[in-house]
Amino acid sequence: MKDQNLDLFDPRTAVMDPEYSPTHTGEPDFAFAFDDVNFSDRILRIEILGDSIAGGSSSNGGCSSLADWARNRKRRREDFRKENDMYHSFAALDITACPEDQIICCNQIDSEDADNENQDEAVVAMIEEPNSGDEAANSDDSTWNCDSPRVMRVKTLNISSPILAAKSPFFYKLFSNGMRESEQRQVTLRINASEEAALTELLKFMYRNMLTTNTAPGLLDVLMAADKFEVASCMKYCSRLLCNLPMTPESALLYLELPSSVLMADAVRPLTDAAKQFLAARYKDITKFQEEVMKLPLAGIEAILSSDDLQVASEDAVYDFVLKWTRAHYPLIEERREILSSRLGRCIRFPFMSCRKLRKVLTCNDFEHEFASKLVLEALFFKAEAPHRQRTQAAEESASTSRRFVERAYKYRPVKVVEFELPRQQCIVYLDLKREECANLFPSGRVYSQAFHLGGQGFFLSAHCNMDQQSSFHCFGLFLGMQEKGSVSFTVDYEFAARTTLAEEYVSKYKGNYTFTGGKAVGYRNLFAIPWTSFMAEDSLYFIKGVLHLRAELTIRH
Repeated sequence: MKDQNLDLFDPRTAVMDPEYSPTHTGEPDFAFAFDDVNFSDRILRIEILGDSIAGGSSSNGGCSSLADWARNRKRRREDFRKENDMYHSFAALDITACPEDQIICCNQIDSEDADNENQDEAVVAMIEEPNSGDEAANSDDSTWNCDSPRVMRVKTLNISSPILAAKSPFFYKLFSNGMRESEQRQVTLRINASEEAALTELLKFMYRNMLTTNTAPGLLDVLMAADKFEVASCMKYCSRLLCNLPMTPESALLYLELPSSVLMADAVRPLTDAAKQFLAARYKDITKFQEEVMKLPLAGIEAILSSDDLQVASEDAVYDFVLKWTRAHYPLIEERREILSSRLGRCIRFPFMSCRKLRKVLTCNDFEHEFASKLVLEALFFKAEAPHRQRTQAAEESASTSRRFVERAYKYRPVKVVEFELPRQQCIVYLDLKREECANLFPSGRVYSQAFHLGGQGFFLSAHCNMDQQSSFHCFGLFLGMQEKGSVSFTVDYEFAARTTLAEEYVSKYKGNYTFTGGKAVGYRNLFAIPWTSFMAEDSLYFIKGVLHLRAELTIRH
């Protein structure tokens, strides 16, 4: 049985449908009651202040594009900060000029909120409350002004406090805070002229659960107003409509750079997720769009680098790109370190970087030493784990926002390398390929490993689907290549092996020696001496739980 003491109009206790739809028949439509004195118990007095923007635009609804909307908002934010600085300077000189007990105002920024990026759009006044006769006499606009914008005009609406309180915790608290002002029949809000159209749309939405505006700038205005007045259902409505509009790089970036209070709202998450997915899909090959990507802001870079589908040669390339981007956008070393440690460092998947590059991380001045040491140590521990433990960690990470243990679809496959210096220079390289990756090689594809080093030279493995020596059928081939081109040459003994399902041990498949010169490769066209169809069959001896395990052992011959 339901709690009889439940406050039906308290948004904090109301049970909301998780699949809320504005057109759901269960949502009551009170459009008939909007601004109708017969169905209203209060009067909302809206004082409209003059905007500081040149030209005094009355609404963002006049914006023809999202670019105009973004420019106007940025200009308002800058003007607000200037006015705020002037206000505080004036107050510091003569604090007695602004008596405290007039209109309760929420744009007088507390010290801890001074950096709130949405303060330029904050509600200027909440309610008009003459506390006493003496104080009321002092509450005219001349004493309040304090160098703030003047009231251009006043708009009044008849409102129903139960309807507004049911939709908005802001209005619920305003009408039920137990103080004397909650008993006043007339309440006053102060807003900027640029917010008038959006607030009107928001108030109408609270009655009829729909909006008349359908443009991106107009919906963003209403979304910002809904955030300030805590109307979650309207934020969700705006978010869905914006998701249905064509996405562009400009709109996606704008959605990701909305004020933090908006971005943190659950109702807006589908919009920000869609924006991130759009950017990640558009720029998944960052080498193809490198010049364009280098100009993107931080929010865009985070969205792209957080994707599992990023098409990069290796995680080393991601690390190099992040350093290049941060050095271009944050020339001051202190700012760069802060961004890397708090934001972009989390986008680099250090466990999949080569050990050679991880050594460079430890000596890189762009990272805080303690932060870099922690990341490298974590990466090395992950590399040392058994494959099943790595898969467990990756699965656990997949359920969280962090993806540092989740492998991307690298162009060059990661390898594990064990190096020996004595009695001879030697390395053992382990390369794992999934069944799907092998299947994608047919009929003439190839996949390369990340580079590894022996004797100061770079090497790589490459797996092929090719024809056998007599060109009679397709088969699986494995080759060893040397990276550097030039006159350097030396002889290497090599052996290829693979695990089988029979004993799950590595079985030698091919061995030989070769004198390498830069750019050359050696290997075997049919490593398993069977056709491709037998290699890929369901009962194949070479796939253990869907993974082909290969090993190459290299020894320098003196």
